[in-house]
Amino acid sequence: MSLAVAGTAVLGSGAGVSTASSHREAPLIAADPQVDNTDVYAFTSPDQQDSVTLVANWLPFQEPNGGPNFYPWADGAHYDINIDSQGTGKPDLTYRWTFHTEDQRGTNTFLYNNGVVNNLTDPTLLFRQYYTLQELRPGCDPVTLVEHGTAAPSDTGRASMPNYAGLRQQATVQLPGGGQTVATQAADPFFLDLRVFDLLYGGNLSEVGQNTLAGYNVNTLSIQVPKSRLAYKGDATRNPVIGVWSSTEKQTLKLSPGKATPSGKFVQVSRLGNPLVNEVVLPAGLKDAFNSLPPSEDHNQPAVVNKVLNPEVPQLIQAIYGLPAPATPRTDLQEIFLTGIAKATGGPYQVDLNSQLLNKDIDPNCFVPAEELRLNMSTPVTPNPNRLGVLAGDFQGFPNGRRLTDDVVDIALQVMEGATPGNLIPALAAGDQVNTADKPFGTTFPYVALPYDKAVNQPN
Repeated sequence: MSLAVAGTAVLGSGAGVSTASSHREAPLIAADPQVDNTDVYAFTSPDQQDSVTLVANWLPFQEPNGGPNFYPWADGAHYDINIDSQGTGKPDLTYRWTFHTEDQRGTNTFLYNNGVVNNLTDPTLLFRQYYTLQELRPGCDPVTLVEHGTAAPSDTGRASMPNYAGLRQQATVQLPGGGQTVATQAADPFFLDLRVFDLLYGGNLSEVGQNTLAGYNVNTLSIQVPKSRLAYKGDATRNPVIGVWSSTEKQTLKLSPGKATPSGKFVQVSRLGNPLVNEVVLPAGLKDAFNSLPPSEDHNQPAVVNKVLNPEVPQLIQAIYGLPAPATPRTDLQEIFLTGIAKATGGPYQVDLNSQLLNKDIDPNCFVPAEELRLNMSTPVTPNPNRLGVLAGDFQGFPNGRRLTDDVVDIALQVMEGATPGNLIPALAAGDQVNTADKPFGTTFPYVALPYDKAVNQPN
């Protein structure tokens, strides 16, 4: 039986998708920004092509001057980047960061730092965060990769931290067996005009061209590891495709006057895979529930499948702009978001791109549709990346993983209207007219831009 038939049969029994690009996308997590996943990126490292870089962001819309407490990681929460190499929707590997705080301010000062900070060890830095990084694999004891890593602090400004790049470099830790990691603040790499929510760019495409996220920061976890660490059975040649998502777990808080104490079991409160799924596919009433689910449960959720196979956005575009919505059911979106792209699926892309079914050593009978950001690690690095990724014939770009420069909003709008590689929708060619991030990305790890240090409402 072909994958297309098999996938449809599973979907017919109630498959769904879960969260994605989540800048305040769900009611509950919007009230808990410290653990709110915003975006996930996965790409072959352009300057270390035997490795993959994974980037996950949390705590959106950080105004750079938001002191005096600025933007710490949540103590004790589990910040996870998960890898599914078999297509089961379950993690074969999880990288887990857990933070704790050392706050020396006490009753003496309100300041985050009481002098210039040139080094992470300077006594002028009064608020510090440290982390443990563990590698988790099913059936194995956790392996501690970093025992007492130091997170780069929030950037409190140029007078306080005149060389934030140096602080970030000091916070970068080399990993045993190869690779490196850093916990840092960064300029939000996601770029788009968020006025898409004002009836799709003002109802007449007048509200475009403004990068809503320019000037804002996020908290970033970046990790670069050899491909063999991520591939099934350690063989990136035979098994090059992985699925990636980030998630956050936290305990219930027991509240008392002036204190909040974590207690009880850890509960998943946020999850992030492909960009924009939770924001523009899921209706409001389903968002919170799906933030709690693992990808392995996606195929058991009948309430959401209709929003994949019959999404709302094309209907809105048809109602507002008169552009006919593609025929449903949208099995092309099923392929992009749930199964990965492969010739055997019979979808419109007709290329063996990024389904775990391409891995030679997996059991295809255990494969399930699951919302993950899928990356084929064997796809060669593109010397001159095209921001439209696969749609423009650049098969190293989204939805084959996600590079920092991929214009996922324009790609998503095109895909929602039925575009295929080399066949774009002319009426949407201009997109939101935000084609690049406000700050250029780096050419070496961790690639994300340094954080903004001026107020959003001030000129540069």
